[in-house]
Amino acid sequence: MKQEKKITSEMQKCIDMCMEAHSCCEQTMTHCLQQGGKHADMAMMGALMDCSDMTRMCGDMMMRQSPMAMDMAGMCARAADRCAEMAMPMSSGDPMMQKCVDACRACAQAARAVAPARA
Repeated sequence: MKQEKKITSEMQKCIDMCMEAHSCCEQTMTHCLQQGGKHADMAMMGALMDCSDMTRMCGDMMMRQSPMAMDMAGMCARAADRCAEMAMPMSSGDPMMQKCVDACRACAQAARAVAPARA
């Protein structure tokens, strides 16, 4: 009988931060579309969509303890870093964009903590 692995506290933090970033990116997409202009340009929207998808997938894979979850964490960290970098110039005076920057940075840090060294 195969012994079940346990979700570590680092993995749980990654799951939590991934789900927070996923939710925040989804909300920020709506915000950006409502704001228009630079907020809604293809690069910003693409970064938000990539981050939203990657964080959800990473969290899901961690929860089900996929053998590929740690590799996904590295990709997730890169997507979250990119999203935070794209949102940063628009965060001054815009609480939603600042929330997105903060959530993505926290997610990237948590994902890097569980990712293989090459991430």
